[in-house]
Amino acid sequence: MISVSTSKPGFAEFVALMAFMTSLVALSIDAMLPALPMIGSDLGVQSENATQMVVTMLLVGMAVGQVIYGPVSDSVGRKPPVYAGLAIFLLGSLISLIATDFRMMLAGRLLQGLGVAGPRSVSIALIRDLHAGRNMARVMSLIMSVFVLVPIIAPVIGQGILMLASWRAIFALFLVLGLLVLGWFGLRQPESLSPEHRKPFSLASILRGFLAVLRQRAAIGFTLTSGLFSGAFVGYLSSSQQVFQDTYSVGPRFALWFALLAASIGVASLVNGRLVLRLGMYHLATLALRTLSGLSIVFLAWSWWNSGVPEFALFMTYMIAAFFCVGIVFGNINSLAMEPLGEIAGVGAAVVSSLSLTISVGLGALIGMSYDGTILPMVGGFAILSTLSLPLMVWAAKGRPA
Repeated sequence: MISVSTSKPGFAEFVALMAFMTSLVALSIDAMLPALPMIGSDLGVQSENATQMVVTMLLVGMAVGQVIYGPVSDSVGRKPPVYAGLAIFLLGSLISLIATDFRMMLAGRLLQGLGVAGPRSVSIALIRDLHAGRNMARVMSLIMSVFVLVPIIAPVIGQGILMLASWRAIFALFLVLGLLVLGWFGLRQPESLSPEHRKPFSLASILRGFLAVLRQRAAIGFTLTSGLFSGAFVGYLSSSQQVFQDTYSVGPRFALWFALLAASIGVASLVNGRLVLRLGMYHLATLALRTLSGLSIVFLAWSWWNSGVPEFALFMTYMIAAFFCVGIVFGNINSLAMEPLGEIAGVGAAVVSSLSLTISVGLGALIGMSYDGTILPMVGGFAILSTLSLPLMVWAAKGRPA
C-alpha cells in the first residue's frame, strides 16, 4: 500500500497533479495516432480502417467506466477508485505493450479506457471537495489551460518516439506516466472525502440518476445533442491519421497539422470564456452549431465536386473554422445538460458523460469505418450530425429551468 504524506500539496502542485490525471485521457488517444499504420502492419490487420479500433476501444472503456467511478468514490472515498483506475490503466498498457495480435491490443486498449476513466472522473469530485465558488472556477480554468495543450503536443511526442523506437515504446511511456501519477497521487494527495460525508453505494442510485436525466427534458435533450454532435469529432479522431497521411500524404508532418487543429479548439475555449457571460451558454452553442452546419454543408458540396479531395490548404481552412465551432460547443453543451441536475450533480455528471460518450463512440466508429480515401465521410459527419443537432438543441432548450 502506498503511504500517504501528512503534508498537503501546495496550490500549484495540486493543480499540476489534477491536470496530469485529467490529461492521461487525451495523451492515451492522441499520442497513438501516428503509430496506427505500424500497429496494423505488425499485428496483421487486413483492413486499414480496422486500426481505428485502437482509438474506439479506449473510448468504449471510458464510457463504461465513467458511470461507475463517481458513485463508488462517493461511497468509499476518492483515493481507492483512483488507485483502482490507475492499476487497470497500467494493466491495459502492459497488455498493449506486449500484444502479439490485434485482439490482444484491443483488449489492452479497452482496459486502458476503463482504467483512465477513474482518475478523470474522480479528479473533478476531488476538486469539488476542496474548492468552491471562485476558487473552484480558478482551479478548473488552470487545469483546462493545461488540458488544452495535451492534444497539441501528444501527437508530436508520439511521432518523436517513432523516430527513435517502435510503437511499443509509446505504451512503455504510458506505463511510466501511469506509475508516476500513481506514486505522486498516493504520496502527496490526502483523502478529501471524510467518512461522515460518504454515501452508501447502490446500483439503485445510478438507476435513479439515469431516470432523473431521462425525466428532465433539458438534461436528456442536451445529453443527446452532445452525443450526436461529438460523434463527428470522434469520427475525425478515428480517421484523422488516414486523411492526413493517406489522402494528403503529409507524412510525419501529420502531428503538426493535428496540433494546429487542436490549438483551434484551445483558442475557442478562451473566446468562449470571455463571451459566455454576455451571450449565454445556449445562444453561444447554437450560434456555433449553425455556423458549423452551414460551413460543413457548403464544403461537403465543394469536396464532392472535387472528387472528395479538395486542395489541402482549403481543407485546413475549413477544419480550423470547424474546430473553432467545435470548441465553442464543447465549452457549453455539458454545462447545459447538467443545469437541471443540481440535486444529483455527482451521479448526474456520470450519467451525462457516459451516455453522451456511448452515443458519440457509436456514431464516430461508423464515420471512421466509412473512410474511402476521400474526406467525404469526415466532412459529411460534421455536416449531417451538426445539422441534426440543431432541432434537438431547440427542443431541449424548452425544458431549461427558468
